[in-house]
Amino acid sequence: MTTRMAHGGKTIYGARVGILVLDTHFPRVPGDVANAMTWPFPVLFRVVRGATTQKLVHEQGDGLSSIILDAAKELVQDGADGIATTGGFMGLFQKELAAHCQVPVATSSVMQVPWVQSILPPGKRVGVVTAHSGRFNERHLTACGAPADTPIFGTEDGRALTRAFVEGELNTDIGQVEADVLNAADRMMKSHNNIGALVLECHNMAPYSRLLQSIYGIPVFDVYSFISWFHAGLGPRDFGYPGSRIPPHGWRERL
Repeated sequence: MTTRMAHGGKTIYGARVGILVLDTHFPRVPGDVANAMTWPFPVLFRVVRGATTQKLVHEQGDGLSSIILDAAKELVQDGADGIATTGGFMGLFQKELAAHCQVPVATSSVMQVPWVQSILPPGKRVGVVTAHSGRFNERHLTACGAPADTPIFGTEDGRALTRAFVEGELNTDIGQVEADVLNAADRMMKSHNNIGALVLECHNMAPYSRLLQSIYGIPVFDVYSFISWFHAGLGPRDFGYPGSRIPPHGWRERL
């Protein structure tokens, strides 16, 4: 009889990505990072109680480090092989989280900016659409490895998105949220004639990426593209016979 070994080391299996969720109660529609229906693969969620979007955005995350690190460590202990988050502003904690958790960490969709820049034709650059351009600044860009002079346009003067996803309004008109995203992108495209791709900072903006791409005809990257890429490395696809073979050590998710 052939031995088929299975190895332990986790509490929860089958979910490679653990997502730190800010302490919010606004609506999260499909496409939002913290709507479980968004993901075509299982994920683990952990709410960081006390870590509100107001504190993260307006107070630059001051005083949140310890509870964020503790929640991330718990996700890893439960079974996450990598940590993601529900806010682009969380890039401020990238290095600290990676050092604390000792697993790969993907905090902010803005970390895609240098990668996207590398694929663009000469003379083209990446623009960032954010939930608050008055708060998302050079410090965040630097933490994400993006150029400090990256064009940034925000939705803070709009009618819905920032009021819901930053200020925490419980009910919002999704049509107005979409309009706020489109308005910010339109202002950027009119102000800069060399934008070759967009990166959406806000991890609630992915539902509007397809429309942006269809309007402007340029690539649009968001939290969905970011975490999907992240997951693909944490758990590469098995393409089956004849290329794949049974691992010599048996079945396991963690060494």
